[in-house]
Amino acid sequence: MRPTAFRGSLAAVAITILTGAVSAQAATPPPQPAEGPGSVGDRKTTVVKRLLGRGAAGSYAFYTAGAAPETGRPVAVFLHGWGIVNPQSYGAWIDHLARQGWLVIVPRFQEVNRTRPADAPANAESLVKAALADLAGDSEAKPDPERVAMIGHLAGAPLALDLAADAKTRGLPVPKLIFAATPGGIASGPKSRGITLGDLSAIDPATIIVTMVGDKDTRAADLAAKRLLRETSSVPPDRKLFVRILSDDHGFPALTATLAAPAGLDTAFDGGAIKPAPEAKDAPKDNPKPPPFRWSPDMALTGEQQTLVSQVNLARVDALDYLGFWKVFDLAAMTAFAGSDATALKNNPRLADMERWSDGWPVKRLVVETPRPAPAAQVKPAAEARPVAAPRRR
Repeated sequence: MRPTAFRGSLAAVAITILTGAVSAQAATPPPQPAEGPGSVGDRKTTVVKRLLGRGAAGSYAFYTAGAAPETGRPVAVFLHGWGIVNPQSYGAWIDHLARQGWLVIVPRFQEVNRTRPADAPANAESLVKAALADLAGDSEAKPDPERVAMIGHLAGAPLALDLAADAKTRGLPVPKLIFAATPGGIASGPKSRGITLGDLSAIDPATIIVTMVGDKDTRAADLAAKRLLRETSSVPPDRKLFVRILSDDHGFPALTATLAAPAGLDTAFDGGAIKPAPEAKDAPKDNPKPPPFRWSPDMALTGEQQTLVSQVNLARVDALDYLGFWKVFDLAAMTAFAGSDATALKNNPRLADMERWSDGWPVKRLVVETPRPAPAAQVKPAAEARPVAAPRRR
């Protein structure tokens, strides 16, 4: 063996040993709580997994086996990100919610590369309405229409607000909580790609709205979150919160708050393995033919969207999930269903606390802010509003 190659081998071995030693000595993140918000939940029970509807258009429903409480189950409508149609990408969060007693409905409002963003709100509305009607007579599912929350990730966040704004006119339950996790995918104009926001001022003023973003890839999520909070003008500031979750590399593995952070893979929730129930014998056989398919460019995922979808589909659960997104949602839902406001939620000492690394060092706390009320628009007279043309140079 040549001396240079030998020295290179020794250096590689030394680096490997040193890396292993550092990893062995590094602090580990805090474990998931055994009980309470963000906790493991009841591991002894079985989670029921159902597919409602037929073909590509349908909804998944998840809840624990056994009779529902007499008051019914609280309902979490979980709206996925654009292109992330398999519930296994959010399986860990869905499992947590189901084991906390929720009925989780995941409407599959998009057929990848065949659905336009402009059609997503109407698709989601019809799917949620059909799922609630289907589950209303189920003694185990038993949705409680008085306790409804909406969770949206990425493009699912503006979609959640669109559904909430139309709830009364569309015959949907009015949500008491909207939780927007790293929102995005909002159309910047009538002809641009993305979810077009409706009149968000129609959202019930009693709703609590929480937007939660990470400190990585911040610009897009920050702008989207603040826009959603601003356009929900009917909801007073004391019912809104802007929450930022921070990355922390004090120990190993490091905690990184990216756009994909709210996701957590659990293959037990693979949508491909969840089959619909057999059709009843008296079910109508003649279904109306769908309109002819017409492709448009906004149906296809962009390169950036494909990269983000890949990141989401590979995301693993860590402390940012159970001490961050899950815990904040749990506490927000408890606050909303108790009839309190976001100020009480903000003052809860458990909200911002992210506990400690194994060596006792505190994990970076959440940054929690109450959004400032939007200043009243100053309307100028028409003559003042027109730009004055600059004189031409001769």
